[in-house]
Amino acid sequence: MADLPDDSTLLTRMKKLRIREEDLEESFIRGSGAGGQKINKTSSTVVLRHIPSGIEVRCQRERSQSQNRLVARHELCDRLEAIFQKVRLDAQNEREKKRRQTRDRPRGLKRRYVAGKRHRAEIKEGRGKVGGEE
Repeated sequence: MADLPDDSTLLTRMKKLRIREEDLEESFIRGSGAGGQKINKTSSTVVLRHIPSGIEVRCQRERSQSQNRLVARHELCDRLEAIFQKVRLDAQNEREKKRRQTRDRPRGLKRRYVAGKRHRAEIKEGRGKVGGEE
C-alpha cells in the first residue's frame, strides 16, 4: 500500500480476508454533491474495485484523497466480511435443517397420534348405520 497511512488493523483484516493489493483496481474521480468549486476541481473520490469478487466501493467521505483510500479499503473489508458471514450462516442453517429432518421422533408423539386415532374411531363408531333396515 504505497503512500497510505500505516493502519495495522486494516492490514491484518486484509490479510485475514486474503485481499492483496494486486487484486485491487483503484481510480479517482471528481466528487458530486455539495462542496462548490473545491469538489468540482479535485478528484478526491476513490473508486476501489476488488477484481476477484467484482465488488466496487466508492468513497467520498473526506476531502483528502489518501483518507478516502483508507476508508474505501475499510468498506471493502466490511462488505467481504458480510458476504463470508452470510455464506457461513447459510451453510450452518442447512446443516441444522438436515439434522432436524433426520433426528428420531419423540417417544410420546406416537402415543398422541394413536390416542387421537382411537378417539376419532370411537366417534365414528357411535354414529351407527345410515339405512333403517337393522
